[in-house]
Amino acid sequence: MSRIAIMTDEVGWHTRQLQAALRERGAVGRCVDLADCRIDTAAAWHGLAIPGFGRELPDAVLVRGIAGGTFEQVTKRLGVLHALRELGVPVYNDARAIERSVDKSMTSLLLHAAGIPTPPTWAMESPSQAQRLVMRESAAGRALVLKPLFGSQGKGLQLVGSVDGVHHPLPDLKQGYGALAYLQRFVPPLSQPGFDWRVLVVGGRAVTAMRRVSAHWVHNVAQGARCEPATLETPLAQLAEAAARALEMDYAGIDILPCGATQSLQVIEVNGVAAWQGLQRVTAFNIARALVDDLLDRRLAASRRGAQRA
Repeated sequence: MSRIAIMTDEVGWHTRQLQAALRERGAVGRCVDLADCRIDTAAAWHGLAIPGFGRELPDAVLVRGIAGGTFEQVTKRLGVLHALRELGVPVYNDARAIERSVDKSMTSLLLHAAGIPTPPTWAMESPSQAQRLVMRESAAGRALVLKPLFGSQGKGLQLVGSVDGVHHPLPDLKQGYGALAYLQRFVPPLSQPGFDWRVLVVGGRAVTAMRRVSAHWVHNVAQGARCEPATLETPLAQLAEAAARALEMDYAGIDILPCGATQSLQVIEVNGVAAWQGLQRVTAFNIARALVDDLLDRRLAASRRGAQRA
């Protein structure tokens, strides 16, 4: 029986879904908080202590959530995931993929480098440079979205620059933004209410999608957006798959906006620890089962084949 560590800082609906899907496959999922894991070179040959696994390592790890903390605490938690990968344990998504997606500036950079359409983006520490950028964009009649670099669920987003013809200056970056300006050119909604798409990619393939509809320009479900079923049309699926591939994700929630008169598509964000409760409500596709099947049939099976050859 395969023993899977579900790394999460919050036990609830998502972890129950994953545990049920694992049981259907004859595996067991144990929820583990990365904050409770430790490096202990005196405890076992591998130097890790994973609660619930004794002196052994899990057969695979599925990352569902990582608690915030100090820089040192988060570094240690990601270090545990890095160590598990180096020790041959499949980690889904691994620490490298999570680092690429949780850092919005790196996401934007990798999308741009891969030729994937995404709004112009800037990240800078100089308040004066950031103010000049906002003034320049505002003078051209454009707005920018100021985002926390490590934010999620639409929290802390602000419009600056020219908003409905009124200039909105950059706020104090020390308050909620870590003294760093991460700015992305605002893509105006094409309709009222506006919408974006959330596309779920699993194992390199787009598997389901929804529209997130909101009268507000922020379309996150946590900020009150309404979930609607969406047809996973080929251009939408191909763009989402390309974005997940650019960040080397096992699974990802890709946020995509329609832009301009031609309704071309642009990737706004890539989520490496994506929630899917809202998406599950509007699709018959069993998301937890798809994640578990991909983990067991692709990642874990490949790891075992490699171990046999060695």
